[in-house]
Amino acid sequence: MSLLVVGLSHRSAPVSVLERASLAADTRAKLLQDTLAAEPAVEATVLATCNRIELYADVDKFHAGVAELSTLLAQHSGVGLDELTPYLYVHYEDRAVHHLFSVACGLDSMVVGEGQILGQIKDALALGQELHTAGRLLNDLFQQALRVGKRAHSETGIDRAGQSLVTFGLEQLAAGADVTDWARGKRALVIGAGSMSSLAAATLARTGVAEIAVANRTRARADRLVEILGQPGGTGVTARAVEMAEISGELTRADIVVSCTGATGLVLTAEAVAGALGLAVEDADEKPAVVPAPAAAPEPAPDDDVDRHAAWVENGSSGSVRRAVRRATVPAQGTGPTRLALLDLAMPRDIDGAAGRLDGVRLVDIESLAEASADAPMAADVDQVRTIVSDEVAAFGAAQRAARITPTVVALRTMAAGVVAGEIARLDGRLPDLDEKQRAEITQTVRRVVDKLLHAPTVRVKQLASEPGGAGYADALRELFDLDPQTVAAVSRADLNDPNRGRS
Repeated sequence: MSLLVVGLSHRSAPVSVLERASLAADTRAKLLQDTLAAEPAVEATVLATCNRIELYADVDKFHAGVAELSTLLAQHSGVGLDELTPYLYVHYEDRAVHHLFSVACGLDSMVVGEGQILGQIKDALALGQELHTAGRLLNDLFQQALRVGKRAHSETGIDRAGQSLVTFGLEQLAAGADVTDWARGKRALVIGAGSMSSLAAATLARTGVAEIAVANRTRARADRLVEILGQPGGTGVTARAVEMAEISGELTRADIVVSCTGATGLVLTAEAVAGALGLAVEDADEKPAVVPAPAAAPEPAPDDDVDRHAAWVENGSSGSVRRAVRRATVPAQGTGPTRLALLDLAMPRDIDGAAGRLDGVRLVDIESLAEASADAPMAADVDQVRTIVSDEVAAFGAAQRAARITPTVVALRTMAAGVVAGEIARLDGRLPDLDEKQRAEITQTVRRVVDKLLHAPTVRVKQLASEPGGAGYADALRELFDLDPQTVAAVSRADLNDPNRGRS
């Protein structure tokens, strides 16, 4: 196994960098295709969420793989390699497995213990399967990550350590008040109808808001979400779908706005919010300048970047990038009683940061959530989850190491079967008068002898190969029995190309 992950997250990069580096769906597909076209990678998939972008690949060379994956992330994100590199972390082999399993359990989430990441990991695997970029290793890895995450949530109280981003965001908007008391009777506007927006709408309904308006670019999806919210036996909230063009009018009626779309530009400007409240946009501080796209990066020096990444891995500090994190400053909030509460869960952001400085407006976004969650208390169950992760990493590594020797064992048994067949054929030539019963008995006897001779060595070599440093046993077996390398490779290819292997 030569698993490599290169990425950045809320733990390693400021939100402003994550926002610019976010990948649209079509960009992710192109990134995976280009990754497979690169020489070091034989399979790949990408995990992209609102607060992380990680490229996973099976590579045959570590240094070349780090350089290539870093360059590809920079090219497809539009952030120059020189600017992106300080925020990238690198994990390799068992460390990469440990990282993904921790992510799946919610240990690496902005809100510890949240379970939404499992759906995002499933989506990452599905994308790799759809594009045929995820092979045996990544299928096995991501399937196991999903199982580990589910195990952590079912066997521990990790869910108590944190909530979803939606719940956490509403708590920040409530500013210490009970969320249900704060939200009861209010009118809400939800912009977007994807998984996060749907969760936001359902959460708002449970907190007791009086009305929810849903706006989405595709009206049918907004209608569907409204239908779900109004199902019999539900919360009884009044829900309706509106067109995106009606948002300005809806702002004048709303008390709470939650936005999470896939738009690349702002959905709500400070001017729109100010207009809805009857304010002049000049009431806000000077609007932050739009960050210009970086100039074309100079020709990178891969060796320098790779050596730094290698040092991080060796020193066990790649995940924190030596804590070279520049915390973005949370924008100041408007003064006076809150007339409009804005929750922006999109990446890149949907709501102009300057809107949060308008009088009567309270804005919570991914940036401020990152700040607020930095000091969130950790539940005692986290230690139990960490133990689960460590055990599962060891088991996965052992299984992968054992699987490596399987083609060699199969090739050995194939060779033995060929020897038996050859000897039986020669016996037929020397003793042509044997009847079928005699011939079958002799054949079965020879096969049993061969099977018994091979059983103990093959079982033992699988056990030894599953241990750390056991990779050399496959080479020893091939050398001792003079196995044809092409036969071993053919078995490996057949297993790798099995269309049913690892499908979710």
